[in-house]
Amino acid sequence: MSDVVLSYRGREVRSSDVAFLRDLIAQNPGLSRRALSAKVCQGWNWVQPNGQLRDQVCRSLMLALHRAGHIELPAPWIQAVNNAILHRQAAQLEFCDTRPIQGSLRSLGSLEIRLVRRAQGEDCFNYLLQEYHYLGFSRPVGEHLKYLVLCGERPIACLAWNSGPLKLKLRDAWVGAPAGAYAHNLHLIAYNSRYLIAPWIKVPHLASHLLGRIARRISADWQALYHHPLVLLESFVDTERFQGTCYRAANWTCLGQSAGRGTKSKTHGQSSIKELWVYPLDKDFGQKLTQ
Repeated sequence: MSDVVLSYRGREVRSSDVAFLRDLIAQNPGLSRRALSAKVCQGWNWVQPNGQLRDQVCRSLMLALHRAGHIELPAPWIQAVNNAILHRQAAQLEFCDTRPIQGSLRSLGSLEIRLVRRAQGEDCFNYLLQEYHYLGFSRPVGEHLKYLVLCGERPIACLAWNSGPLKLKLRDAWVGAPAGAYAHNLHLIAYNSRYLIAPWIKVPHLASHLLGRIARRISADWQALYHHPLVLLESFVDTERFQGTCYRAANWTCLGQSAGRGTKSKTHGQSSIKELWVYPLDKDFGQKLTQ
């Protein structure tokens, strides 16, 4: 008979784990919840692919056990503000230049692709998605990058990348292995969660051009921040709205249609059917995912 008392974010917590947590809390009565979480991560060797402790996930796990009555956590030292609510909407900008830009890709001149995660330009990035992307803005979770594209001083595009989804049957079939065979290497996949060309930009081939430039640099950018490369890029295309033209032009491959149970749009009450597009960054991506 299984002694699993809770399953959280892929980790099964057993009776022995609960006993460990109770003893740890009893032996350290003066520690905060954050400090206890760090000790638990160290005791369980629970770390991210970049070597950092899974502190935030561990605290959420301990809170779930506390609420279920399995352990008793100390009272929180500070009543934390709900950051999820605070970050649900992007900050408003005083001014956004929406004058039309038309012409050829060459006529734009040199374009700057700027990383704005926790950097100058992030408020602009968030605002543009909130106002002009049909899915709006949502706070990223886990490993992610934000690219803001500038023409001179004017922002013209936004691309957000997150860690790849946990389970995709289309991807499993393409890789040639069940999800469990490479679940430990999902951090090597990045998912294009948002792509926006500002609606006042009418420049043919711009979207595919930016995808190509991002593909050439994103693994190095990810390595610099999270200390591991990427081997595969993914994106979902809403077939009710788009045809995937820019992905096709950038040499991405369409693997077929997904079940459409992903993020819901603001205008549709139900999820629409999505196409899954992929782009390998490494010729041995399948081997590196499953090794």
